[in-house]
Amino acid sequence: MKDPIFFRHPRPLSLEAAKYWKDLLYRTIKIGTEIEVAPPRLVARPDFEAEIREALQPSGSVERIGANGVLDVIPEHAGIEIRVIGRQPYFSVLHKQYKTITTLLLDKGARPRATCGLHFHLLTPTLAEAVPEIILANLWNLTRRYAPELRFITSAGSSREALCRRRNYCSHLEMVRHSPGTMRMQEIYTLLKESRIVPEHQNFLNLQHLGFDEQGDVLPFHLEFRFPDADLCALSITAKTFLFLAMTLKAVDMSQYGVIHVGKITEWRRKVALLDMLSNNDGNLATSDTRAVTDEIIEELRVGARELLDLLAPIFERFDEQAPLDVLLVLAETPISLLRCAGYDWCDIEAYLAQRIRTDRQSAFDPLDQRLMQHIDLGTWTGLPSLEAWQWHAAHELFLTPQELEHRLERLRALRGLRWDVRQGTLVFTS
Repeated sequence: MKDPIFFRHPRPLSLEAAKYWKDLLYRTIKIGTEIEVAPPRLVARPDFEAEIREALQPSGSVERIGANGVLDVIPEHAGIEIRVIGRQPYFSVLHKQYKTITTLLLDKGARPRATCGLHFHLLTPTLAEAVPEIILANLWNLTRRYAPELRFITSAGSSREALCRRRNYCSHLEMVRHSPGTMRMQEIYTLLKESRIVPEHQNFLNLQHLGFDEQGDVLPFHLEFRFPDADLCALSITAKTFLFLAMTLKAVDMSQYGVIHVGKITEWRRKVALLDMLSNNDGNLATSDTRAVTDEIIEELRVGARELLDLLAPIFERFDEQAPLDVLLVLAETPISLLRCAGYDWCDIEAYLAQRIRTDRQSAFDPLDQRLMQHIDLGTWTGLPSLEAWQWHAAHELFLTPQELEHRLERLRALRGLRWDVRQGTLVFTS
C-alpha cells in the first residue's frame, strides 16, 4: 500500500482480538447476490419472470439452498431480479452454482443492460455478538480509498464511452464526504439515512441493514456492495464474492493499528476525480459517460487495482483455491467492460478467464495420491524416528522411488499443507 496513514481509534484491536474476529468472520460470513437482468426483446416481463422462476426452482427460504441456490425471482425496474442465497464462499461450489444460473439465463435470452446491477450482500446470520466498530470503519475507508479501482474491476459496459452504468444506482457522492477519522460509523450511518442527495439504499457501500449497540459496535452486520455492474460470467461473479470477503478480513488486520486513511489530499482528490469519470449520470440510456477515461487513465486504474490486490493477496492464502485471485488479477488488467468492448460475448469472457486460472492442483490427482493421502489422514505410518525414515517407509509401501514420492508429497502439501509431527513420528495435514 502506498503511503499508509492511520487515524487513531479509542479501541484498536489487540493481536489476539484480531485473530479471533478474523477467524470468526471467516467462519460466519455468507455472501449472496442479486442478479438483475432484462428480458429478451419482444418478450413480456411477466412471461420471462415465470419462465426463469420455473427453470431456476427457487427454494423460497434462506434455510434451504434448493436446486440452484436461488431464494426467489422477483420483478425489478430493469426486468427481473434473481436473489441468490448467501452461503459461505467455496470457489468450486460457488462457480458451479453460478455457472448453472448464468448458463440458464443466457439460454433464455436474458440481457444485462445498463439499468441492471449485481449486488453483493455480506451477511452474518449466525453471529451472536457485535462486531467492533473499528472493523466496519476500516472496511468503509478501504472501500473509499480504492473506490475507483473497485468500480473499474467490476465495470461491465460494452463501449469505451459507457464503461459503467449510471451513478444513480450506486452513488459515491455521500461516501466520499464522510470519514470515520472524524466521526463514528453510527453517525455516518445516520447521515446516509437522512441524506437528500442519495437515497439510503443506493449508496456505493450500503449500510442500511446495520444495527448499532450502546458502544457503537455493530449487530446485525449486513453490508451491500452495490457498485458492480450486471454480470453473466460465472467466474467473474465467483471471484468478486471472494474480493469482498478478502476486503472484510483485511479490515480486521488493519484494526490493530487504527483506521486506515484514504491517502494524502492530492492523491485523494485524484481518486474522487477518477471516480467521477467512471461513475456519473451524463451518459445515454442509463450509462455513465466515460469518454474522459483515456488509455492513460486506464493504466492508472490498473496500477491502483494491482495495489489493492497485492494488499489483499495474503488473505487469499487462507482460501483453498488460488483461482479467485487469478481471476481478479485478470479483471484488474482487463475488466469485463474492456473485454466486451473488444467484441467478447459472455461465453467468450468465461472461457478467457478460465484459460488464465492456474492449473487446478487436483488435475493430476490419481488413485496413488489418494492412497497416500488416506495413509496420512488415518495415521497408519506412525512411530518413525525422522521424516527421512517416514519417506523411505512410504516409498517402500507404495512402490515408489524417493523422487516420485517427493513429487506427490509436494502436490499434497500445496493442496492441504503438511508438517512433521515429532510426537507421533509421522507426517500430518495442516488443513
